[in-house]
Amino acid sequence: MNQKNKIVEVYGLWFADLVAIVISFTLATYIRFGNFRDMGDKGIHFQVCLVFLLFCTIYTFFLDWNRNFLKRNKWKELRAVVQYNAIMILVTQTIMFFLKWADVFARLVIVYFVIINVIITLFLHLLIKKSIRMHYRSDLSKIKVLVITQNTMVSDVVFHLKKNLDINYQLIGVAVPEQTEDETQTIDGVPVFDMKENFMENATFMALDEVFVYAPELPQKQIQMILSGFDEMGVDCHYCLELPGMDANRSAVDDFGGYSVITYTRFQSSYKRLLIKRVMDIAGGLVGMLITLLFFPFVAIAIKLDSPGPVLFSQIRIGRNGRRFKIYKFRSMYVDAEERKKELEKQNEMQGLMFKMENDPRITRVGKFIRKTSIDELPQFYNVLKGDMSLVGTRPPTADEFEKYNLYYRRRISMTPGLTGLWQVSGRSEIEDFDDVVKYDLQYIDNWSLTLDVKILLRTVWVVLAGRGSK
Repeated sequence: MNQKNKIVEVYGLWFADLVAIVISFTLATYIRFGNFRDMGDKGIHFQVCLVFLLFCTIYTFFLDWNRNFLKRNKWKELRAVVQYNAIMILVTQTIMFFLKWADVFARLVIVYFVIINVIITLFLHLLIKKSIRMHYRSDLSKIKVLVITQNTMVSDVVFHLKKNLDINYQLIGVAVPEQTEDETQTIDGVPVFDMKENFMENATFMALDEVFVYAPELPQKQIQMILSGFDEMGVDCHYCLELPGMDANRSAVDDFGGYSVITYTRFQSSYKRLLIKRVMDIAGGLVGMLITLLFFPFVAIAIKLDSPGPVLFSQIRIGRNGRRFKIYKFRSMYVDAEERKKELEKQNEMQGLMFKMENDPRITRVGKFIRKTSIDELPQFYNVLKGDMSLVGTRPPTADEFEKYNLYYRRRISMTPGLTGLWQVSGRSEIEDFDDVVKYDLQYIDNWSLTLDVKILLRTVWVVLAGRGSK
């Protein structure tokens, strides 16, 4: 199981099981006595409930009874839940016997508890299972995988991976060294294509998260070039054997779809911290949306009075690992800004792929103010809530900018783009070279931590309050 998925599933199910125990025990006690006054020794009742909760925790984390959670059908789920409750009652009754709680504890409470807890636990498990599967089937949650293998192994590798990978993995294609025109172009719905001379260049523009390499007969030098190229892009690679020349600090022995692999990755942080980062994004996104709603009527009126056109501006941007999404801002330019940009290219004050002009004639009067105060970026909190963006991250490039990327630039989109970032709080108005923007973004990726995110958020507040917004 993918480590990130396992953390979400195990901790989510553990919390659901704890909730089920508390609800079931409360209902069982009320059904037996009709109230909570006549239950006898309340202290013992409370301690029995604690034993149930303690057993649930030990059974979840030490026996890992939910390790095949998503692969269990309804009947297997029912059997697992019944077995879990049966063992819990057996252990609890044994403890009650030795501590002599059984003499003062109502046996009917145990009977009612088992029946209710089986029903509630099964219901919660099926609900969580359905929710997780729906989440994993969304394009944003899919882990897009490119397979590199040999012609003779394509069918076996695709079949093996589809059988063993988690449901949120999607095979986007299989690349082979050589392919004749007579060979099938798809295997089980997965497209198969040649590794031509421009293979790495084409891969740069793919929506791609991970690469799996299983090609024992492929020349070692070619494999090293492939792994180095994807490593520079910031794309995780899974390979079955350790290779000389690769950075050992970026490799780890791992399991991928039932294969033993060496995974090369620049990302060494815990997925638990990524989960906390997402929780922070949701909380910050909700607060940001409330602030946006408060500002919206005033900003909308000002924009409408200042120039004709829509209140909101939307544009396709490139997100994590090449995913495309629509970003939203309060409109700060005239509606023909994109067409006029071509006329102003010669006045670009930024070296490289970005466009920046201090006295840009396309910016409206209201636009200058909302840009200076960063009010124009408030609608992006909607992107944060959706998961397209994070509160803190790298700058999301435009589609035309992304088309000019090389392998080095590509790595800056290996993390979710952010509403703010390291380069924004490092004097973005004074930066005049796109390579400096990339440098700050890669510095953020290589040194990412929750502490760094908090520091950047605090510095962002200061930058906004000090009026150091975009020019």
